[in-house]
Amino acid sequence: MGERFERHKQPWTADEIQKLHTLAKKGMALKAIAKALTRSEESTKARAKQDGLSIAKLR
Repeated sequence: MGERFERHKQPWTADEIQKLHTLAKKGMALKAIAKALTRSEESTKARAKQDGLSIAKLR
């Protein structure tokens, strides 16, 4: 059942938000961005939506 994240409900740091914006602009997939940030896909998706970012969906 997927990877477990120890950082449950941790607030986003400015560095993480910056990295999220950078990776999203590069067109990386949600799974890859989440892994790079060591965050869950749900958390990453929610933050991106909050910041008005669109994350590429690889098919």
